[in-house]
Amino acid sequence: MTRQYNDPAGGNQSNIGVQHRTDHYYKKALIEAVKEEYFGQLASSKNMPKNMGKTIKLYHYLPLLDDRNINDQGIDAAGATIANGNLYGSSKDIGTITSKIPLLSENGGRVNRVGFKRIPIEGSIEKMGFFDEYTQESVDFDSDSELRMHVNREMVVGADQLTEAILQSDILNAAGTVKYAGAAITINQVGPADLVTYDDLVKLGIDLDNNRTPKQTKIITGTRIIDTKVVGGGRPMYVPSELIPTLMAMKDYHNEKAFVEVKHYAASGQTLRGEVGSIAGFRIITPLEMQRYEGAGAVGDNTSYQTGGNVDVFPMLVVGDESFATIGFQTDGKTVKFKIIHKPPGEETADRTDPYGETGFMAIKWYYGFLPLRPERIARFMTAAKA
Repeated sequence: MTRQYNDPAGGNQSNIGVQHRTDHYYKKALIEAVKEEYFGQLASSKNMPKNMGKTIKLYHYLPLLDDRNINDQGIDAAGATIANGNLYGSSKDIGTITSKIPLLSENGGRVNRVGFKRIPIEGSIEKMGFFDEYTQESVDFDSDSELRMHVNREMVVGADQLTEAILQSDILNAAGTVKYAGAAITINQVGPADLVTYDDLVKLGIDLDNNRTPKQTKIITGTRIIDTKVVGGGRPMYVPSELIPTLMAMKDYHNEKAFVEVKHYAASGQTLRGEVGSIAGFRIITPLEMQRYEGAGAVGDNTSYQTGGNVDVFPMLVVGDESFATIGFQTDGKTVKFKIIHKPPGEETADRTDPYGETGFMAIKWYYGFLPLRPERIARFMTAAKA
């Protein structure tokens, strides 16, 4: 009998013996897909365990001294019920703080009762997938002997890019700190002259400081969630490439060049994927597929990017450490979060719709879930961009 390779991956072993590797293309494609990620590298390593439903739920316990800690449990130093049981909340006013000090008399008494509040956070997990069909002759007679490998790679990379696009949209929509350039206060008010300035970036950094957003970030560096490293030196800011000329031309408060190109500090070895430089405490990253709001601004005058006569609004996205969690393509060393099903043409695919078994298919499916852990650590600055 003539030696045949058959279909080891489908359970039909080669007649020469067991094949050593049948998953090489899948693993290689997975590694290549991870190299293209921008937002996935900042994801938290939280995972949904099996047999626990499709919803991720967490509690965020608010600090005592926080304006968001609104409760009905408060009693002041005089024993009177007060509206909020958070003492002086987030106030920085000296008079307010000193007036809310929880003093005790010699006899103590039922005074100075405080309360606490927690906020539920949840995100759902969705199943996604797509497939490709092919005929036996498309493989037998194609001039590329590695056609199957290339198609497999493009399917995995395509699925990863789709996940990245959805993740980017979710992060943009989850931003708890939203600012606008110029005098605009809504997206449809952003006009051609509403351009980001150095002062805008400094003040955005102050807002994030007040929100207790860390200035160092843990990033995923490999195909395993446990492969992480800490990158300091500023918060990552994702910007469309159209804004790079504006950032590079910026001057600081002393009329000096504000933008520092990545080549001046790349030797430290702690650069993020896609990083081009830093400015005002932010590390500037330009994803190849950075999204924008086309034609969502005010009427344009052809001096800025526009669509359909209206200004294109570009988001500058800051993602603080531990601000969100997601389920993506990384593995935890035990389970792979996506699955490829491949059934080549033959008896296995033959049925009444294809009695000769001339058609095969390859399908990929995975789960995706987004969980905004600390929305106040995610900032979205909206600006126009010079054409």
